Amino acid sequence: MWAILLAVVVLGSLLLGRLSWMQLVRHDEAVVAAAEVSTREVIIPGLRGRILAQDGTLLAANEPSTVVTVDPEVVMEAQDQGRALISDVASALDLPVEQLWGRTRLCGSADAPPVPGCFSGSPYEPVPIAYDVDPVAALAVLERPEAFPGIAVNTLPVRSYPSPAGVNAAHLLGYLGRPTQAEVDGSGGGLEAADRLGRAGLEQVYDGDLRGIPGRTTVTVDPRGVVTGQLSTSDPTPGVDLRSHIDVDVQLAAEKALKEAVRAGRRAGAPARSGAAIVLEPDTGAVVAAASWPTYDPDIWTRGITQDEYDQLLDPDRGEPLVNRLVATTFPPASTFKVVSLSAAIQTGVDPDGTYACPGAVTIAGQRFTNYESEAFGEIDVPRIIEVSCDTVFYRWAYDQWRSLGGLGQASDDGDRFIQVARGFGLGVPTGIDLTAEAAGLVPSREWKRAYWEATKDESCARAKDGYPQIKDKKRRTFLKRLAEESCMDGWQWRPGDAVNFAIGQGDLQVTPAQLAVVYAAIANGGKLWQPQLVAALQRQDGTVVAEVEPQLVGSVSLSDEALAAVREGVEGVPLRGTASGAFAGWPHAAYPLAGKTGSAEAFGKVATGWFASYGPTTDPRYVVVVMVEEGGLGSDVAAPAARAIWEALRAKEVMP
Repeated sequence: MWAILLAVVVLGSLLLGRLSWMQLVRHDEAVVAAAEVSTREVIIPGLRGRILAQDGTLLAANEPSTVVTVDPEVVMEAQDQGRALISDVASALDLPVEQLWGRTRLCGSADAPPVPGCFSGSPYEPVPIAYDVDPVAALAVLERPEAFPGIAVNTLPVRSYPSPAGVNAAHLLGYLGRPTQAEVDGSGGGLEAADRLGRAGLEQVYDGDLRGIPGRTTVTVDPRGVVTGQLSTSDPTPGVDLRSHIDVDVQLAAEKALKEAVRAGRRAGAPARSGAAIVLEPDTGAVVAAASWPTYDPDIWTRGITQDEYDQLLDPDRGEPLVNRLVATTFPPASTFKVVSLSAAIQTGVDPDGTYACPGAVTIAGQRFTNYESEAFGEIDVPRIIEVSCDTVFYRWAYDQWRSLGGLGQASDDGDRFIQVARGFGLGVPTGIDLTAEAAGLVPSREWKRAYWEATKDESCARAKDGYPQIKDKKRRTFLKRLAEESCMDGWQWRPGDAVNFAIGQGDLQVTPAQLAVVYAAIANGGKLWQPQLVAALQRQDGTVVAEVEPQLVGSVSLSDEALAAVREGVEGVPLRGTASGAFAGWPHAAYPLAGKTGSAEAFGKVATGWFASYGPTTDPRYVVVVMVEEGGLGSDVAAPAARAIWEALRAKEVMP
C-alpha cells in the first residue's frame, strides 16, 4: 500500500510540475502553438471587375444571389453519403435531385458526373448545390436545422450578364468556372478553391485583372469547430473593370443581322449551320462589334449549368453553340481572297491597267475549270474582273506563275508570290485578338503539302485499296476513293489544281472571319496590319483609368501604289455594279461609298459558305465589316444583305452631310 501510495504521489508531483512549467514558464509559446493547431483560414474573394461597353454600359456585372451549401463533413459521415439529405433539400427547393446530388460529388471521384456537373473545389469547404434560389424557399430550409443538418444559405455576389438592349455577346464575354484541384495546387498559392476563373472570352484573357486579390481572415476554433477568436485579417481588393470598344447599338445590329442571314439561308433550303460577323476599325484594330452563331445564354453558367445543358452546348446537331466561329473555326475564304491574289498577280508582272479575256471556262493541265455557272464576260479590265469575280482570269495568272517556277519540279515555296503575299497579309498565323481558342488558319504550300502527305500517306494508301464502304452516297464514295488513290501515289506534289484553286480562295486555304477582317483593314488603311482588340482600357469602378490598352501594329504588307489602287478600284465597284449590287440596291453610294467583295466557298457535296468582306466609307475608311454564313449559300444572297444591315447601323450613328 505504501509503495502504491508513494508511486501515486511521485507521478502526481511530476504531472503537477509539468503542468506548472507549461503554464508558467512556456505559457506564451503554448498559446501560439495551441492557436496554430486550432486555426482556420477564411478566404474572402475580391469582388470581380466588370466588363463595360465603350460608353460604360454594363455587359458583365455582379449581383447578389442566394446560394444553398452543404457541409461536406455531413455528407461524408452519412451512411448514404447524404443522399437522403440532398433529396429533402431538392424537394424543399423544388429543384431536380440529381442536379443537386451531382454537385456534391468531387470531380474525378468514381460516382461524380462529368465537369461541370460535379464539384471542383476543395473537399474541406461548404459545397454550393443550388444557385439563385428563391429566398423564401431558402428561409424555410434554414428554419428547420434539425431536418436539414449541415445546410447553410448565403448571399454571395455572382456574375451576371445584363444583356443591354438585348445584346448577347456570349462568345466575347466568356464565362466563369471553379478551378480544378490541379490548378489550385499548381498555382503556387495564387488560386483558392473558392475562386472563380474565366473559362473563355474576355473573362479568361483578362482573368488576373478582373479577379482581384482575395482577403484572408485567420480565426481560432475549439475542438468543436466553433470560432473562439480572430488572429489576423486582410481585406479583399476588388478587380479592375474592363472598358471595351464594343458599341452596344452596332453589336445588337450585328447579332440580329447574322441571325437573320442564317434564317434566310434556311428558308432557301440551305443548312446554314453557323455564322460570324465582325466590325473593326481599320486604323487601330478596335473591335466595335462581333457575333458568332449559334450562341447561348451566358447566365447559364451563373445559375449552375446542368449536364444536359452542357451536352447541348457541345452537340454537333445543335451547331455546337459553345464554339466561337469568329476565331476558333476556319473556312475557305473563296473570292474574298482575290484582293490578296490580285496583289500577288501584279507582283508577278500582271499589268493592272491591262485587259484580260474572261471566258466561261479554261483548260489547265488537261482539267477544265469554270466561272460560276460558266458565265463569260469577254475582254475586261482589272477592276471589272473583281466586280464580276472572274475566276478564269485568276486561274490563268496562277497557272502562269506555277509554270514559271518549274511546275512539279519546284519543291520550295521561294518565289511563289501568291503564297508569300498571303502570308504577308498575316494569314496562317493567329491575329492575337484578345479572345481564347484562336485558330491559326492555313496557307497551303508545297512544303506544307509534302509534310502532310508524309504524315497521312499510310492512311491514304489504305483508303485507296479499301475505299470508303461506310459512306452510302455512291458518288461521294467514288470521289473520295479517287482522291485517296491520287494522294497515295504522288500526294506530295503541288499540282496545277492546287495553285489555281489557291488563287480563288478555295482548296486547302483556311481563314477565320477575324483574319479576313485584318486583311480588308490592310486594304483600307494602305497595308498596315493591326492586331484586333476588344478591350480599350483597365479602370477602377469610379472610372479612374489604370492602364490604356494601346493599339498594336504587328506588321505591314508591301503593296505598290498601283497594286493598292487596282485592288481598291475593283472592290469599290462590287456594291455598285458587281456581285453585291443587288444587296446594296438603293444604298446612298454618293454620300457613303462602300467597298467589298463577295465569296462563295464550294466543297464537294455541300452547300456553299457565303462571305462578304467590306470597308467604308471609301473616302475615309472608318470600319471593316465581315460576315460569314457556313453552308448558307452564295455570299451575294446571304452574307451581303447581312453586311448591309450592319452598315445601316453604322451609317445611322454618323451625321451625314
